[in-house]
Amino acid sequence: MNEKHLTRVSKRLSRHLRHDPGSLGLVLDPAGWVSVDVLLAALREHGFGVTRAQLDEVVARNNKQRFSFDETGTRIRANQGHSVEVELGLAVVAPPAMLYHGTASTTVPVIFTEGLRPMRRHAVHLSADVETALKVGARHGRPVVLRVAAGEMALAGHEFQRSDNGVWLTAEVPPPYLTLDG
Repeated sequence: MNEKHLTRVSKRLSRHLRHDPGSLGLVLDPAGWVSVDVLLAALREHGFGVTRAQLDEVVARNNKQRFSFDETGTRIRANQGHSVEVELGLAVVAPPAMLYHGTASTTVPVIFTEGLRPMRRHAVHLSADVETALKVGARHGRPVVLRVAAGEMALAGHEFQRSDNGVWLTAEVPPPYLTLDG
């Protein structure tokens, strides 16, 4: 599958596994899983045929590792980023001392006033490195990277989880734990 088609399938999966399963008639279980066979049939019924081999390739090659199969390979879910109610069952883990958040430069004044909030998602997404945060921020405009004092937050009682694809999740990041990187 070429990169353009891979991206197109990935975006379609993100839409339906993270935000709008109902538009395909899908029902995610409480942990966000749906049967692979049901997903493939629903996509076909809505004019977007994807084979099992193509789905396997998207899961394996997606540069952000957004999707996972369960241990049986019969169910699939998005690793994080849901706007629909799911409980991913991720363990609370101690974060590294510093994490990063990429955003558009235009949002910085509001963030330093209100902190990082999940907006339409269930959690704030943080990156383990500056490079990833820059890529995330570039999707929204001229990117800037914010340093998040995650270790200090954890000591103050904030909880962190780490998704299967390495994205760090937390409920919010109050302004005192934020600094501009660089």
